[in-house]
Amino acid sequence: MRTTSRVMTSRTRTTVGATLTVALAATLAACGSGDDGGGADAEAALTAKGPITIWLSNNPDEVAWGKAMVEKWNAAHSDQKVTAQEIPAGKSSEEVIGAAITAGNAPCLVYNTSPAAVPQFQKQGGLVPLDDFSDGKAYVEARSGKTAEQYTSSDGKLYQMPWKSNPVMIFYNKTLLAKAGVDADNPPLKTYDEFLATSRKIVQSKAAQAAIWPAPTSEFFQSWFDFYPLYAAETGGKQLVEDGKATFTDAAGTSVADFWATMYKEKLAPAEKYTADSFADGKAAMAIVGPWAVAVYGDKVKWGVVPVPTSTGKSAAETYTFSDAKNVGLYSACENQGTAWEVLKFSTSKEQDGDLLDRTGQMPLRTDLASAYPDYFAKKPEYKTFADQASRTVEVPNVPNSVEIWQDFRDQYTASVISGKGNPADALKTAAASIDKLAGQQ
Repeated sequence: MRTTSRVMTSRTRTTVGATLTVALAATLAACGSGDDGGGADAEAALTAKGPITIWLSNNPDEVAWGKAMVEKWNAAHSDQKVTAQEIPAGKSSEEVIGAAITAGNAPCLVYNTSPAAVPQFQKQGGLVPLDDFSDGKAYVEARSGKTAEQYTSSDGKLYQMPWKSNPVMIFYNKTLLAKAGVDADNPPLKTYDEFLATSRKIVQSKAAQAAIWPAPTSEFFQSWFDFYPLYAAETGGKQLVEDGKATFTDAAGTSVADFWATMYKEKLAPAEKYTADSFADGKAAMAIVGPWAVAVYGDKVKWGVVPVPTSTGKSAAETYTFSDAKNVGLYSACENQGTAWEVLKFSTSKEQDGDLLDRTGQMPLRTDLASAYPDYFAKKPEYKTFADQASRTVEVPNVPNSVEIWQDFRDQYTASVISGKGNPADALKTAAASIDKLAGQQ
């Protein structure tokens, strides 16, 4: 899981994922039902104005954006000063946030709230529903449109501001593809059959050790970067869980699992973990990444980008993918929530979203993204493909026991698809049975 920086090796993801699972379980056990019982005090806090503290990711570009945003706000609001700091050190940002909720000293806003952690933070009583503000729901829907529906909790409320996404796509190394005898300007990667044939050429020609090298490890979040993007594409935007039930035992889920099983069986995708960056190191000719990769690989690799494959080769305009979003939470420990809400709207305004885009290359979750910033995309056309993809993304389901649900899915996927132990279709059914029970719990 990318918790603090957009670039994370599989080794770091493993550590973060494990600590997040343990940390969330511990904080939930400590907090019980999470009913804060604020009553009149909670009502008063909604309109209270005054100084607030916010936390930012330690990504340098996001910190620069945050400091500039705060400076502009403070210049016009001397009586409502915002103090910004990076999320305190910890094994993961989710662990730190969960501990702060437990201690009752969370900041007013955290600009690094993982959608997967929101159900747990909500259960702790740590988040303020944005619907409680008179213009809360209307503002979110006006900015993010239908995308906001994916971030709505089971009680119908929004406990997170959809903020920015990193829609994942297939990055490919043109030099390695050409070495393998593949058309590097228009590689055949649309259908599963094309992707497999291209992958075989890459490996058989020894242009690269692997065609693609997603992390083959069993942390719950790893499926966001192999199975889930392709499932979103294959289904036209289905989530892993809908209406409290697992969706992935359908033909689409089976076809995605079978595709990846073939990749692993033929050793086109290695089943061993690579502890660095296989794409940067030239060990893999392709990678599933978001727009952050443009800045990371841009000067080092001659790259191209295409949507993730589908069984029938859907057009780019029809293809969905995983959003890899980070959102903003407004936390219930905040005394001056009236100011926090105004800062949240200010920081997600068209102007501030444009500055975020310019500084980080990450896509604000706006309905008018491409048309809102024509100068940026004219200046940096390499981001246009990601901007277009950002309008067709799928988020993790906002359901109870989110982490446990993804872990159950990953355990079955790892055993059957990556390790080849058992039938993938049967493994999906086993995972679905467990997930249906988890999704139905509160």
